[in-house]
Amino acid sequence: MKNRYKAFAIAFLMVLLQLSLQAQDNPQKEINDQVWKPFIESFSNNNQEGFKAVHSKDVIRVMRDDKVIWGYEQYFPDQKGKQNSSQNYKKSIELRFIQRIAANGKAFEVGYYNTRSVAPDGKQRSSYGKFHVVLRKENGIWKILVDADSGKEATEEEFKKAEAME
Repeated sequence: MKNRYKAFAIAFLMVLLQLSLQAQDNPQKEINDQVWKPFIESFSNNNQEGFKAVHSKDVIRVMRDDKVIWGYEQYFPDQKGKQNSSQNYKKSIELRFIQRIAANGKAFEVGYYNTRSVAPDGKQRSSYGKFHVVLRKENGIWKILVDADSGKEATEEEFKKAEAME
């Protein structure tokens, strides 16, 4: 019985080690799971708390077209008791990548996004943008540290040429 327990424990540890090594070998999958999938879901569901959760408390938000740089408090002002008019819109976002570099708990990613919204009256809107993001691991979890984007550098054609997340 002891030998079976030891064999099971060793096999279990080997599986955990294998999974850990795979995660280290594929940081983009880890980033997708920890940042981009929750980012997309939170954006689409108007979930401000979920959206904030994928960002570092040290986040730097750069809106290049407006020449504006914000920190965490400006990017995520206290919304208690305030009605957000965008909550009445159905929104979605799709991301595509042209460059993804990750090593040693840091990552740099460049890509395009397509946002779509439908107003309560049914009016639809779609727009494209190009983003540059720096991420870092904080307590073992990937977070967005720098998020810069521009709508002037993006087209549907460029978006379609970029690589889908998965």
